[in-house]
Amino acid sequence: KFSTAAYGALPLVAGGATAQSQVKWWLAGCTGWVFSMVVIGGVTRLTRSGLSMTDWKFTGEKRPVTEEEWEAEFSKYKKSPEYMKVNQGMSLEEFKFIYWLEYGHRMWGRFLGVVFAVPCAYFAARGYITKPLALRIFPLFLMGGGQGLVGWWMVKSGLEQPKNEHAVPRVSPYRLAAHLTSAFAIYTGLLWTTLSVAYPAGAPSSPQALAAMRHALGLMAPLSALVAVTAVSGAFVAGLDAGHAYNTFPLMGGQLVPAEYWEAGLTVFENTFENTAAVQFHHRVLATSTLCSVAAVWAMTRGLALPTGTHTALHAMLGMTCCQVALGISTLLTYVPVSLGSLHQAGALTLMSITITILHTLRPAMSIPAGKAVAATAGAGIMAAGGFASTATPRAA
Repeated sequence: KFSTAAYGALPLVAGGATAQSQVKWWLAGCTGWVFSMVVIGGVTRLTRSGLSMTDWKFTGEKRPVTEEEWEAEFSKYKKSPEYMKVNQGMSLEEFKFIYWLEYGHRMWGRFLGVVFAVPCAYFAARGYITKPLALRIFPLFLMGGGQGLVGWWMVKSGLEQPKNEHAVPRVSPYRLAAHLTSAFAIYTGLLWTTLSVAYPAGAPSSPQALAAMRHALGLMAPLSALVAVTAVSGAFVAGLDAGHAYNTFPLMGGQLVPAEYWEAGLTVFENTFENTAAVQFHHRVLATSTLCSVAAVWAMTRGLALPTGTHTALHAMLGMTCCQVALGISTLLTYVPVSLGSLHQAGALTLMSITITILHTLRPAMSIPAGKAVAATAGAGIMAAGGFASTATPRAA
């Protein structure tokens, strides 16, 4: 149990419960929208639709309507390396399919900008948005606006001729990783802010509860970093199409460590991020390490006096990690079908969501200095017994 008053947490939204509810659902909707953007982006990549549009405008591209406009767009695509090396002979109808996926992905992102900005302006005019909340959402808005530029920067790399004449045209894995990492950062920032609006921070009900939270936080902090690194490594697997190689598990080419793991002609950096065998091997090791670490954290926190919501989220984290590993193996063994590949990407974001939620339930342990823990928890007891107001300094949750 928590006592917000004892901790002295100041809600991020002014204007009472109704205003808090409205802002909460607005932020939750934006968070869900970003989640869908990541999934649609995965489908766009897996269907090789991302290079179908050969130009980009910040305000949006005019969609083809007439047959002549479609032919003009198709003619521009025919000049791209992907068409010349991969899609020779593609029909106009087939081109329309990949074009609509990329166009829809771009427009869905632009609509998100409107859904974010218009209600934000309304809430700001009504005085609902406090300064601490503004300092959180304004950088996220800028990052969202810049995400389109990052996406085009990524796509542009795939419109250039590959250095190796036999290589399949694809976007730079570094730019793909930057684009996906940026999307994950926006999503996690929105999710944390949504949770902070919905559940302002409170003080633990006892010193024992605070100690348990601190212990759990010490376990969750490195685990969260591992989950994030594993997700980013998956972006490099996607960028190199590494999932189409070594489609066996647990061995790779009949060996635990593939023979091609280290190429003599590449630098350490290039072997780490551009060698297909090494990139897939690293992702396997990271995913396995994540599974083992999640199981260990789950076991070590079972007996701790944590909030019920924290324990529930820990159970969900263990279950989701098992599902994600199973999805990854199934995707690999079936040569990366669009359905499983998309689910695997969505699974990574779902696991990240659960991890963020657990950290959020533990944030009193981040906020209350050790020297003030006794005062905070004593205040909680006073509030429960007699309803006295706390003298703690208010702060944003």
